[in-house]
Amino acid sequence: MSDRTRADAVYAALLQRQGERWVEPRVERTRRALELLGDPQRTYRVIHVTGTNGKTSTSRIAESIVRAHGLRTGLFTSPHLERFTERIMIDGEPIADAAVADAWDEIAPIVALVDEELDGKGEPPLTFFELLTVLAFVSFADAPVDVAVIEVGMGGAWDSTNTADGDVAVFAPIDIDHADKLGDTIAEIATVKAGIIKPNAAAVSAAQQPAALSVLTTAARAQGASLAVEGEQFGLLDQKLAVGGQLLTVRGLAATYEELYLPLYGAHQGRNAALAIAAVESLIGGGTQPIAPDVLADGLGAATSPGRLQLVGVAPTVLVDSAHNPHGARSLVAALGESFDFDEWGLVLGAFADKDVAGIVGTLAPAVAHVFATAPESDRAEEPDAVADLVEQTETPVTVHRDLAEAAEAARAWAAASDRRAVVIAGSVVLAGEAVVLAEAEDWKSGYEA
Repeated sequence: MSDRTRADAVYAALLQRQGERWVEPRVERTRRALELLGDPQRTYRVIHVTGTNGKTSTSRIAESIVRAHGLRTGLFTSPHLERFTERIMIDGEPIADAAVADAWDEIAPIVALVDEELDGKGEPPLTFFELLTVLAFVSFADAPVDVAVIEVGMGGAWDSTNTADGDVAVFAPIDIDHADKLGDTIAEIATVKAGIIKPNAAAVSAAQQPAALSVLTTAARAQGASLAVEGEQFGLLDQKLAVGGQLLTVRGLAATYEELYLPLYGAHQGRNAALAIAAVESLIGGGTQPIAPDVLADGLGAATSPGRLQLVGVAPTVLVDSAHNPHGARSLVAALGESFDFDEWGLVLGAFADKDVAGIVGTLAPAVAHVFATAPESDRAEEPDAVADLVEQTETPVTVHRDLAEAAEAARAWAAASDRRAVVIAGSVVLAGEAVVLAEAEDWKSGYEA
């Protein structure tokens, strides 16, 4: 059996479990499995990242800076765009098929044991995300990595990733999302997220709404942890457009870093980079030791954030952005205006029905000239007609398309009619992944041909 076949079998086994959206506040089940495996998550240092938006990009930038120090890194993020091995990165690359299959073989007997224990208590077996977390933590120990950058799946306190003891707890901007699980107010959501702050650790936070900042401050104090906040202890001092990205000046915890090139678009990515720099300063040198200029330049210069303002087509320009909640949609609208010079944007839009689709549409549709309503390939997808109905309420022109391929073809044809038009595909991480695959298959970077 090939390594690819073995790895695909691992994913198939994961998909037999309760799905990624099945979330219960029961971190102890993941902790039990890890305990029986010898607590692999305690064999490396950890940067633990939560927040509502920006946590994946912040995680990826931080990992790239850590790796530029010559340290071996692990990166755990979700969801994936094309293949599940993207969620478990070793030294900046998706985990090798053989490595993930070997790690699965290692944990399988323990999984069976924990499932049996759960069954005896009348509880459901380990879920997709709980098992994926165990798989990642074992894979990082097997590599072995020096530092793991771990993105929270949902919330924080009871998320399965909270079985790791973060040396640094990182908070991207906190907003309303997953209200059914995390709470209806900013303070309630921040309380769950603040659960990743560990005793005597360091915490760094993006600028937050007052209710969230109050919760984080109280939580850090209770744990004897330090807390550095954007705008107070560190921050983005300047950003300028540059070819393929932007130039940043960042005030870090230990130094001010000037004219840093970041190959990502959007003002929010500049702030994510400042947060990542503060996180790495906190890990390496306790926030008092500047990052060497060449190391920081290498780390930022190599940073990528697939599916986040990712350029996938030219002539016409086509961007992909996940923007799967109103906060992300607001960042996208700001970036389209700040980082690009086009008169009109066409929006290919598909979203999950369990998201705030009205909020996403209400933010994005007024900023574009035409919406091409479609749906990601998922049972959770909102119907294109329902998306279009919401768009019509904003008085933005809209057409309905049965799938991404049809919608993208129509959007690219629309944009190709003028040099001043471009396309953005947004609304769902799954849709973003489909778009990346389609763009590569159809070679959108060679330009549009009718």
